Amino acid sequence: MSSRRAHIAMIGTPIVSHVLPGLEVIRELVARGHRVIYANDPALGELTASAGAEPVTCTSVLPFADNNWPTDPIAAMDLFLDDAVQALPQLRAAYDDDPPDLYLYDIGAYAGRALAESQGRTVVQLSPTFVAWKGYEEEVAAPLRQLPGADAHREKFARWLAGSGAATTDVDAFSGPPSRALALVTRAMQPHADRVDTDTVTFVGPCYGPAGSADTWTRPAGAENVLLVSLGSAYTRQPDFYRACVAAFGDLPGWHVVLQIGKHTDPLELGEVPPHIEVHSWVPQRAILAQADAFITHAGMGGCGEGLLAGVPMIAVPQAAEQFMNADRLVELGVARRIDTADATPEALRTALHALVTDPEVARRSAALSADAQAEGGTARAADLIEAMLP
Repeated sequence: MSSRRAHIAMIGTPIVSHVLPGLEVIRELVARGHRVIYANDPALGELTASAGAEPVTCTSVLPFADNNWPTDPIAAMDLFLDDAVQALPQLRAAYDDDPPDLYLYDIGAYAGRALAESQGRTVVQLSPTFVAWKGYEEEVAAPLRQLPGADAHREKFARWLAGSGAATTDVDAFSGPPSRALALVTRAMQPHADRVDTDTVTFVGPCYGPAGSADTWTRPAGAENVLLVSLGSAYTRQPDFYRACVAAFGDLPGWHVVLQIGKHTDPLELGEVPPHIEVHSWVPQRAILAQADAFITHAGMGGCGEGLLAGVPMIAVPQAAEQFMNADRLVELGVARRIDTADATPEALRTALHALVTDPEVARRSAALSADAQAEGGTARAADLIEAMLP
């Protein structure tokens, strides 16, 4: 533990699934006496302030409010670059006269890295998802550069870097693996984990508060089994899928179902819902998973980590981005079945659930992976490592 109070800056992106994975790390650093200044869009100000950080307003142009994200990968990359271009002057106004001892930044917060490099400060990436591996450049990045619009994107990126003050001005180097990163995910979810440079990346696993600090949930008396259904926070406008879940599990003997539908779906769209299915726009996911017997998830990295940590078998219904890769990884680990949204009929969902909870090998693998995730250290280890990097 550091012997002095340090000034630490966190540069985030206004995406709940990017903020939540590192929020307990921020809370722990504050509890250890450090001054943590958290820059993010005002829409996330209350959430970041809940960890004890001092908020810095950095308005964003990302489409986080309506979740209207493009499916084209180059268009999505352009959005994050445009956000960095307009964010950097805001961050300079906040930090140039009061530079921190160390910068933390989200993988999507390019401006955070650029600012830290321009000030010659120690900078550490907090990754809420998997990181690049040796060979990533040839296997993933190079094919992206062949897509329409990629050349224009790289030219715009290069122009911004040249004027940003960043020490790293090569686009591939800047957008590639960082010089130091903490991966807030369990190593089991990392593709090609044996090819990750562990000199620069440390897997600390999912980072949560101490036992008992999360929101509570009471398992109903008489519930033999509990199933949680959640598509996370971003891709929840799926009334057809929720109706399929009601049809699949509405008359399943002994099962109590918690169905999270997000804020974009009206519960009335689900039709008649049996009393043993509770419907909410948001739920205390970790508290429910601690008592659950199965989990239907969109396979976002946060949900995967929480499911693995709880040792709960999963049905993965990926919606976008890296979730398809995550879903396949869960299947490879032996703790899940993948069902794409178009194939998520009541019969398919019910069959998959029965296969998972009656397979002793799934139970064994789930327990082993839960133990591995807990051994990675989580919040306390992440804070220890950050303190060790303070100048």
